[in-house]
Amino acid sequence: MLQVSGKPFQKSDKWESGSIESVIVKRMQEAKVIYSYPSLNELWFELSLRKNIINSAIEMSKSGAKFHVFAASRANPEYWQVTNLGGFHLKNGVKPSDAIRDIFINSSLYTFECATAIVIIYYYALLKLIGETPFNYYFQNLYLYSWHLDTDYRIYTFYGNHLLPGDVVYFYNPEVDPKQPWWRGQNAVDLGDGTYFGHGFGIWSTEKMIELLNKRRKPGSQTSAYRTNLTTRPSFNDLAKLSWSSRVNQTFKMQSMVIHHDQCSISYAKYLSYFNMYTYNKTN
Repeated sequence: MLQVSGKPFQKSDKWESGSIESVIVKRMQEAKVIYSYPSLNELWFELSLRKNIINSAIEMSKSGAKFHVFAASRANPEYWQVTNLGGFHLKNGVKPSDAIRDIFINSSLYTFECATAIVIIYYYALLKLIGETPFNYYFQNLYLYSWHLDTDYRIYTFYGNHLLPGDVVYFYNPEVDPKQPWWRGQNAVDLGDGTYFGHGFGIWSTEKMIELLNKRRKPGSQTSAYRTNLTTRPSFNDLAKLSWSSRVNQTFKMQSMVIHHDQCSISYAKYLSYFNMYTYNKTN
């Protein structure tokens, strides 16, 4: 169910029939869960960001950026310093917007794994929506590594069966070939037409994604890869408030801890488990 201003939303002619926005609205209306928005502005923001996530994923699929493990990560040295752990630190004096755009402009200079790819897509999608001035204000200290995001870019994950275009799903390969552990899974963007983009594989259907992962199982495996019911998405309401807020002088912003794990192709839930484990060990 879709509600705006506390009332069921009646589909308007604001979006063309067959557009990705109309597809998302239809799925929201058909859902058993309630999608509620204080006004059309908040709904418009989410639809726009979801559309940008999809388009950014498609753009990455057509780029020259390659999949590789953290140890083999590469980036354009004009914008990024690659750490010995495979993360990308924004260089001093570089605009965050320029550095994110460069991943798509000079894509052949970049290699990264699939969780990092999702984070890059998230940043790029938001940049295209809010513009470079607010983006550069809020994201001055970019560090790209696995699922790590700036504290102003909130995302969350949950288990459920209802997907919307622009959501990120996780394909799991429980009996991955130990010689190719980076194919333990695939983070993929739901493109809204029955296909998904996963960095390293490209754009495929659910069946093809599973087939590709099954080719990376250990010898003799009888357990198929599968699409889990784990869904990850941005906190659209928080990002909308961020984009519309009056910016104040920001001299210091606390960043969340980066959990360096060297485990490619993990879900956001798995990353959070590493984070929680580290926090627990530090306090006990």
